Amino acid sequence: MGADYVITESGGWTVSGPAGAKVVVTVGEKGAAWRRLRVHGTPAHGSMPFGADNAIVKAAEVVRRIAAYRPRTEINDVWRAYAAALDLDADTRAALVDPSRAWEACESIADTRTAKFAHACTHTTFSPDVVHGGTKTNVIPDEVALDVDIRILPGQTGDDVDAMLADALGPLAVHVTVEPLHDRPSTQSPMDTPLWHALEALVAKVRPEATLLPRITAGGTDATFFRDTGSVAYGFGLLSNRVSYEDFSSRFHGNDERIDVESLGLTTQCWLDLCPTFLG
Repeated sequence: MGADYVITESGGWTVSGPAGAKVVVTVGEKGAAWRRLRVHGTPAHGSMPFGADNAIVKAAEVVRRIAAYRPRTEINDVWRAYAAALDLDADTRAALVDPSRAWEACESIADTRTAKFAHACTHTTFSPDVVHGGTKTNVIPDEVALDVDIRILPGQTGDDVDAMLADALGPLAVHVTVEPLHDRPSTQSPMDTPLWHALEALVAKVRPEATLLPRITAGGTDATFFRDTGSVAYGFGLLSNRVSYEDFSSRFHGNDERIDVESLGLTTQCWLDLCPTFLG
């Protein structure tokens, strides 16, 4: 089933900063290039580990190298607009859109949620999340499998990711086989659309002090599949002014995942008001 326009999750909190109040609308998302890294060694008896070719030992160094890897910083227009609206000092905002300073700027931000999002919006990210290896306590393993969640920026491909992995692993790359698990490009919808203008009009009535602020999310939603079929898809709702981005983002895949009653009512009413306005 197709749709010309789609509204889905991830949006609706208010960012207040030097540019005034902004209601966030998610217009795109990063892509995925998940990889399984098979780290190879040589099986042997665990009672004589001296000089062993232990795949687990190699895998530990592989994980360390991936965690320490610093991919190139990339800045796009959507991030420039978002960074300019953040409630941070002028130098930090400027650094967040400067490829030579963005990494250090992320490290300097006190709020960890904002720092994580800023880093994810300006870099390819690598997160080793699953490990399988070994058969018995007394057998030196000859293979360890590492599953790495890799999220890519607009314009990047799986080939770019494989080149970054080779760069990160260095001489260890000859001991590692890289297998693709899941590849999806980044997707983004345009903003000069009838639906965007309808959202502008809706927010102007409900929050007259606010305007819309586009952003690209680091995670994934169903919007990307609709964009694949030609739909314009946005993540939008309307959250209580008491719900900050830090509060909202901490609830995804975390403890006490929830939405407050006020935000549920505001979002439901917005969607009810949007339908007759947009379709009428």
